[in-house]
Amino acid sequence: MRRLPPILWLTLALLVAGCASDQRNQSLTATLNAYANALRWGDFKTAEQFVDPKLRAEHPPSALDWARYAQLRVSDYDDDAGPIADGPDHVRQTVQIHLINVHTQTERSVIDHQTWRYDAKLKRWWLTSGLPDVTQY
Repeated sequence: MRRLPPILWLTLALLVAGCASDQRNQSLTATLNAYANALRWGDFKTAEQFVDPKLRAEHPPSALDWARYAQLRVSDYDDDAGPIADGPDHVRQTVQIHLINVHTQTERSVIDHQTWRYDAKLKRWWLTSGLPDVTQY
């Protein structure tokens, strides 16, 4: 049996690593788009499913939090800056969310500083910063 030259092994290893990295990037793009779409439609219950399960268990939104989300409509979700790598398995993203209070019809915006973590075992991204703080002024 012939042995492969070391350069071929190196090339093969780089190709495999590149494919894994590409899958992770595609997964990040899909996750950020799905999360943004949930928020754009004001679907905070669906958006909560992107939050890291440990964080959800330790700090679930209260009934008051859900009541606050229910009285808001999202008029714009500005994620134009895009994600910034913060280590091999972490990214951060700053988003401006424009909200309309359904009772007063007043609009305001909040800045959401998101942090995301890649779970290699499950091959998915988790939001580790929680849902947006809509109590900001």
